[in-house]
Amino acid sequence: MRFSFGLAAAFLAVSAVSPAAADPWSEQAIGEHVSQQSLAGALDGARLQRLVDQGEALFTAKFTSRDGVGRPMATQAIIPTKRKRPAPRLFQRLPGADANACSSCHNDPVTGGAGDLVANVFVSEGFTNADFDTTDPQFSNERNTNHLMGAGLIELLAREMSVDLQRQRHTALQMAKTNDAPQTARLHSKGVDFGVLIAHPDGMVDLSGLDGVDTDLVIRPFGQKGVFTSLRQFTVNALNHHHGMQATERFGPRWTGESDFDADGVTAEITAGDVSALVAWQAARPPPIAIEPEHEQWRRLAQTGNGVFDAIGCAECHRPALPLDNPVFSDPGPFDAAGTLRPDELREETRYDLSRLPWVAALPRNADGAILVPLFADLKRHRIADQQVTALGNELLGQRFVDRDVFLTAELWGVGSTEPYGHRGDQTTLDEIIRVHGGDARASRDRYIDLAEDQRTALIAYLKTLVIAP
Repeated sequence: MRFSFGLAAAFLAVSAVSPAAADPWSEQAIGEHVSQQSLAGALDGARLQRLVDQGEALFTAKFTSRDGVGRPMATQAIIPTKRKRPAPRLFQRLPGADANACSSCHNDPVTGGAGDLVANVFVSEGFTNADFDTTDPQFSNERNTNHLMGAGLIELLAREMSVDLQRQRHTALQMAKTNDAPQTARLHSKGVDFGVLIAHPDGMVDLSGLDGVDTDLVIRPFGQKGVFTSLRQFTVNALNHHHGMQATERFGPRWTGESDFDADGVTAEITAGDVSALVAWQAARPPPIAIEPEHEQWRRLAQTGNGVFDAIGCAECHRPALPLDNPVFSDPGPFDAAGTLRPDELREETRYDLSRLPWVAALPRNADGAILVPLFADLKRHRIADQQVTALGNELLGQRFVDRDVFLTAELWGVGSTEPYGHRGDQTTLDEIIRVHGGDARASRDRYIDLAEDQRTALIAYLKTLVIAP
C-alpha cells in the first residue's frame, strides 16, 4: 500500500521494485538483493517509499528452493544450530519450514494482518533445542499469528521505555554511591509500573522486585511472550524458522564461519539490506483504527461499552494510548542484540521519520506534543492464569526464561478484525477470551462476568470498533 493510497499506482510502483528476477518466467522470487550501503543516513520520502515497496515485495514473495528456501542441515533455532542428519522433507508444519511467504500467515484482513488457526506455528524454547517432529506439548508451544499493524510505533515506544527504566537504574546507583546507602527505586515509564529495584553502594542491584520486564530493563514488545526486542530480530528469526531463508547477519561467515550454513546450495539468501527493507515495510504499517459505526444501535452500545471498559479495570493493562516522544525510527535499533546487525557495525544506520506517514500524522498528541499511540496495551508481561482459571496457562514449556503462564499484554487495537483469540487462537469470541483471563486479570474478568448481559454486550460492541482498516 503506497502512502497515496492509489491502488493502481501502488501496483506499478511495487512491480517496478519487485525482487522478482528480470525474466518473468524465472522461478526465483528474489532477483536483486537490497544494498545496505545505499540506506545510510536519513531517508527522504522517495527513498523511504522505495525501501517500503522493496520490503512489501519481499514480504509477499513466495520463496523457492532457488532463493534458498528450506534448511536441510539447520534447525529453526535462534542460535545457528546444525541438524544431526538432513531434514526428511523441505516443509514440515511442526519445526518448519512451514510457509513460502511471510504473507502466508500475516494476511487477515490485510497483508501484514493476523492469521486463523490454520496458520498456527510451533515454537520450542528457542535457543538450540528446536529439532522435533511431534505436537506433544512437552516439545513445543502452539502459537497463533499476531498482526503487524503499527509495529514501528510499538518498537519506538519500547525503546523509549527501555531508556527510561535504565536511566532510573543508573540514577539509583549514583545516589547509592553518593549517600553510601542502599537506594530503592520504583521503575515506571509512560504511566506503567515495572516494580522496584534496590541499588547498593558497591554497585550491586537487587532486581527481585521487578515486575513484567527482564533484568536488563529492556522492553521486548514482540511475540506473545514479549521476548523479541526489535522488528529486525523478529524478522531474522522468522525468516529462518518459517522459510529456511537465512540472513547473512546471523547465519553468514561472521557468526558461523560458513557461507551456506544450512547446506542447501544457496549462499547469501537474505542480505542485511533485504532485512532492512522488510523492517521498513513492517515499521510503516498503518496502525489499526477506532471506527464510529454507522449502525445507530452499535454506535450507542459502543459508547456505553467504552465506559464499561474503564469501569471494570480493563484499561489498567490495556491502556488506550501510550505517548511517543520521538517518531524517528532508526534501523538497526539501539537494543538489537548479537545475531542481528547493530549500529556499531555500520558507518551510519538508516533513519526515517514515521510522523511523515499520513496515518501517523493524523494521530492525536498530548499537551507535551507526544504522539498518542492507541495500542490498548502496556508493553508489560503479566501472569494471565491461576489455579481456578487455567486456560491461558496450559503450556508445558517456558519460552526465553518467561514462565509458562506469563504473557505480554495483548494489544487490542485491531481486535475487532483479528479473531480467533488467545496465544493458541482457540478462543473464538471476545466473550470467550475475556472469561479465561486469570492471574493479574482475574479481578477484571470477574467483574465482567458479574455484569448484566446488556453491559457485556456493550463492551463487546465497543471492542468490535477497534479494527484494521481495509
